[in-house]
Amino acid sequence: MSKDRSMFVRALLGVWHFINGARKVFLNVLFLLVLFAVVVVLMEPEKTVRLQSDTTLLLQPYGNVVEQYSGTLIDRAIQKATSQTRQETRLRDLIEAIDRAGRDRRIIQMVIDTDNLWSIGLSSLQDLERAINDFKATGKPVVAVADVMGQHQYYLASLADEIWLNPDGLVWIDGYSNIRNFYREGLDKLEVEVNLFRVGEYKTAMEPFVRDDMSPEAKEAALYWLGSLWQQYLEGVSRHRGIPLDTLNSAIGDIANRIEAVDGDFAQFALQLGLVDRLVNRPQARQELAMRGAPSKSGDSYRAIDVDSFLAASAFGQAGKSASNISVVVAEGEIVRGQQAPGRVGAETTIAQLRRVGRDSDVEAVVLRVDSPGGEVMASEMIRQEVQALRDNGKTVVVSMGDVAASGGYWIAMGADEVWANPATITGSIGVFGMIPTFGATLKKMGISSDGIGTTELAGKLRLDRPLDDDLRRVFQISTEHIYDDFLARVAEARGMDTEEVDKVARGRVWSGSQAAERGLIDRTGTLQDAIDAAARIAGLGSDYRVHWVQPELSAFETFLLELTSGVLARMNIDTGPAEMLRKSFLQNLLDDLRMIAGSDREFVVAAHCLCGLD
Repeated sequence: MSKDRSMFVRALLGVWHFINGARKVFLNVLFLLVLFAVVVVLMEPEKTVRLQSDTTLLLQPYGNVVEQYSGTLIDRAIQKATSQTRQETRLRDLIEAIDRAGRDRRIIQMVIDTDNLWSIGLSSLQDLERAINDFKATGKPVVAVADVMGQHQYYLASLADEIWLNPDGLVWIDGYSNIRNFYREGLDKLEVEVNLFRVGEYKTAMEPFVRDDMSPEAKEAALYWLGSLWQQYLEGVSRHRGIPLDTLNSAIGDIANRIEAVDGDFAQFALQLGLVDRLVNRPQARQELAMRGAPSKSGDSYRAIDVDSFLAASAFGQAGKSASNISVVVAEGEIVRGQQAPGRVGAETTIAQLRRVGRDSDVEAVVLRVDSPGGEVMASEMIRQEVQALRDNGKTVVVSMGDVAASGGYWIAMGADEVWANPATITGSIGVFGMIPTFGATLKKMGISSDGIGTTELAGKLRLDRPLDDDLRRVFQISTEHIYDDFLARVAEARGMDTEEVDKVARGRVWSGSQAAERGLIDRTGTLQDAIDAAARIAGLGSDYRVHWVQPELSAFETFLLELTSGVLARMNIDTGPAEMLRKSFLQNLLDDLRMIAGSDREFVVAAHCLCGLD
């Protein structure tokens, strides 16, 4: 028996050694692959880009247009080394390139190519509209070339003087929607108890967990701000293309008959409606652009330079050499506590950036660029306090809202001297909620129960495997109401309003930027550049200032790697997001919602989040 047991133990040990050895081999192979990829890029000879005359600026956004790249420097270096497709383009790089190209005599025209663009907000498009209009004002033509365009890709293309569409291409414009999946019936079947605490009949972010459909209040509020954005979209397209609003609306509403009338030819439909100017295939487009500008070195296209190469080739720091600085700090993504990589607003990370510019004596004004649907209340308040501290220490602070600055994203803006938003910014959503799902009944169906004892009446009651205690329900609802009152007070103080006035436009209701301005929730509507100009005005800098974008501080390893390579990574044109980034899909939305349902064990978190995205 002892001998058998000994053989059994030896067999187990043998299996363990095999698994452990395989693990080490796998990790070593993975490390060597990563090391090889980085070495290949580092050993690649640096390419010097020389900008020639008669060159075309190629504006070709890839992936999602964002305020800042998500993920870490190393993530992007590995992606660049492995030639992965770009998934993000920074808005400020596009704007900076357009502004510089307008002043550069070597750039004679611009081509907009939207085929690799996944998503961009209407607010970001309005920022680009300002830059492209300034470029066209110099007398340089802009041509958009595309195969297939959705409505936001089309809005970008509509900013051009001419739009050339592939004869087999299409333009698809169908309006804005705000549609979500609802889980109440499914959760009931699983006997999951959802305990929701909220304030405001329009604070409907968590409705999918307690309803099977959208409430009348949610529909009323969503249709109002969606209508504002859609009207801005239609007016923009009408203005750019000279198509009457009624004609646009009629064509979109009668799309089936219109497409049937042209035998299913979407390109002909777009041409007849005036959405595009010409139907041109890619080889023809390259040939004509070469005739308008200059042929490429290979002779089969036109001489062009992309945004990143142009920024690298053109002179930097053209805004002047004054010691007066305006620093731009970006807060993009969901707001949470702790340190976070770009793509989420980590309270500690953002606070560190704000404190860093606060200690810089050369910085006289700070622009906080917010693109966030909100998140945790505590994290939002921590950031707001630091914004207020900057003002208390003599710095001018202006908030510029991007595509979304709602709930917690609006909360952090309340410490600023002025708040700016684009007319199409999704903002407001002044309200809070908390949610705790419990799974006691679910586990009971599986034959699993819980029991025990605690030293107080409260001990052990905040568990996900037990029904929520009635006293705790009261505590959490009162706490949620208290935080909502704090939110109102913060807004009232910052906006010079009574709390009763704020409450009338709060209660979780979402507004467009133009609607928010009408209700006193922001100071002005305008672009990011308008907000920067306002910061300079308030700080008394005049027109002699330079803008510095604050970057996230590098980790010790990233700093070491940069020093080791003497800045080689800086020339790698690192411009992609993290490898795991996915386009938003039904599956990804479902996974995000399930994460929300699961919550955090033994912790009640009150959130200021709007969940007010566009479809």
